[in-house]
Amino acid sequence: MASSDFEPVIGLTSYLEPAKFGVWETEAALLHRVYVDCVVAAGGIPVLLPPVPAGYERLMSTVDALVLTGGADVEPARYGHEPHPATYVRPQRDAFEFGLFDAARKAGKPVLGVCRGLQVISVALGGTLTQHLPETAGTTEHQPAPATFGRGTVTLAEGSRAAAILGPETKTLCYHHQAIDRLGTGLVAVGWAADGTIEAAELPGEFTLGVQWHPEQDTDDVRLFQALVEASKENR
Repeated sequence: MASSDFEPVIGLTSYLEPAKFGVWETEAALLHRVYVDCVVAAGGIPVLLPPVPAGYERLMSTVDALVLTGGADVEPARYGHEPHPATYVRPQRDAFEFGLFDAARKAGKPVLGVCRGLQVISVALGGTLTQHLPETAGTTEHQPAPATFGRGTVTLAEGSRAAAILGPETKTLCYHHQAIDRLGTGLVAVGWAADGTIEAAELPGEFTLGVQWHPEQDTDDVRLFQALVEASKENR
C-alpha cells in the first residue's frame, strides 16, 4: 500500500466520568467528540482507548500514534508536591496515560499532548507543574470562567516542530488553571503565551509534541492532527 493510501490509526485517551444518556446515569469511558472529528478530518482513523490498569505495550501496538487528551489535573504526588485546594485529580487516568506514554516512546510512536496531555508528558519526564495560575500569573485569562475557553496568541520558536506546523504564532483556545513549572528532562519549550506561560514543548529528534491549548476546539484547523497523521505514515 502506498503511504498516501495508508490511513493511520490514532489512539485517543478516554476517561471515566459520570454520564447520562437515554434512561441511564452511569460511569462511562468517554471523550469529547471534537477529537474524533479532528482525527477524521486529518486523514486518520480514531480509536478511543479506555483507561485500563495494564497492557500498555499491547494497546500501543494496535495504533500508529497517540493523542493524550485534555482533562483533569495530574496527581501532584507524581511530581513531589502537596495538592492545591483547586486541584482535582483522576489517579486511575494518570496511571493509564503515564503507562501509555512510556509504551509509545519505547515503540517509537508519535505522540501529541493536548492541555493535560502536555502536562502528562512533562511530569512523566520528571517535570513539575504550577498548580493554580491565577495565584502565580495573576490572571484568569487561561481559564476565564467555567466552560469558557480563553482566547490568546502563542508565539512559537523558530526552527521548532511546532513552528514548522503552525508558523511563528498561532491563535489559541485554552482552558487550563495549571501549567508547566519545571520542564521534564529533554523537553524544550517552543511556545509561550503573552504572559510567558509555556504553551508548547517538544522533544527534539522525535514527534513528541505537547500544547497547552485545545486545538481540537477548532475543527476548521486540524494542522496539528494532520502533522501527527503524516508522522505516523513516515514512521510506518
